[in-house]
Amino acid sequence: MTVLDANILIAAWNEDDPRNDKAMAWTESVLSREQWVGIPWVSIWAFLRILTNPRAFKHPLGSQTAFHVVQTWLDRPNVIVLQPGPRHAELLRSLVISGQATGTLLTDAVLAAIAIEYGGVLASADLDFSRFAGLSWFNPLA
Repeated sequence: MTVLDANILIAAWNEDDPRNDKAMAWTESVLSREQWVGIPWVSIWAFLRILTNPRAFKHPLGSQTAFHVVQTWLDRPNVIVLQPGPRHAELLRSLVISGQATGTLLTDAVLAAIAIEYGGVLASADLDFSRFAGLSWFNPLA
């Protein structure tokens, strides 16, 4: 299963991002496969929070448009929404401590714990994920 970080989704739907074309092509490709794609709630929330923020973007998405985009992902038969499971607290604690994750890196540890718990490979353009032992991840925009 491929687990999606918000930064890939944001790059794909932010037309001002220089990686937009590459991110959109990769995202559409992975969403069109038969392989499972997991989108954690935290990635969905970040997508909605960031892309609708008029302080963050010259042309933010309207709320209705942003929710429509999310619904198109959720309507795909190979997409599942991931949430923390029964091992989440244990995994998160281990990753935070061993990866020395504090502040904004805590959200990265949450994503890493979710990907590990589901046996997925995290797709992210964030190099900070290299700090988390046991996490399989790659940067599809590299």
